[in-house]
Amino acid sequence: MLHRTLVTLLLLFLLSASFVSADEGEWVSLFDGKSLDGWRASENKESCKVEDGAIVVHGPRSHLFYVGDVNNGSFTNFEFKVDVKTDPGANSGVYFHTNYQETGWPNTGYETQVNNTGGDASKTGGLYAVQDETEAPVGDGEWFNLHITVKGKHIVVKVNGETVSDYTEPDDLDRPSRQLSSGTFAFQAHDPNSRVAYKNVMVKVLP
Repeated sequence: MLHRTLVTLLLLFLLSASFVSADEGEWVSLFDGKSLDGWRASENKESCKVEDGAIVVHGPRSHLFYVGDVNNGSFTNFEFKVDVKTDPGANSGVYFHTNYQETGWPNTGYETQVNNTGGDASKTGGLYAVQDETEAPVGDGEWFNLHITVKGKHIVVKVNGETVSDYTEPDDLDRPSRQLSSGTFAFQAHDPNSRVAYKNVMVKVLP
């Protein structure tokens, strides 16, 4: 009985330690650089893999959702940053305030577009179908930093430190599935001709 109690207390301590490190406003890694531990791919799961220390999305449509322990996999106010590299013609995106779903395009949350030379008119750093960016701020084949901040109703997206999107959600927005609330992050594998790599995936939980 004592042994069981000690094990339970140890598990509670370890769980609380992970939450404290996030709640204190420190940057916390969501990707170990070696595996997809803490992540879950939808439908075409082979489209999401780890190559050379990065998450690579390449293949038929799939979305890779964070389902790990940091903040219990749910984020409201936060800073999120990731290094990204696109191949020519690539189309992808980073979702936030979303939830795991097995098939289809995520029907909750916002998508930050990742598309420098792909066919879609919405380019990197824009909020897809909300505040689209029509000119890519960076090129293919080079690593760039994507930084997303959400505080209350306010979203700011920066690419290499420069603001691309600055959006405040209106209080009377009638779009329940696409309103700011809380949720997780996801990377998008858009199609077989699109290849994008993500590394240094970090989050800072804000009050």
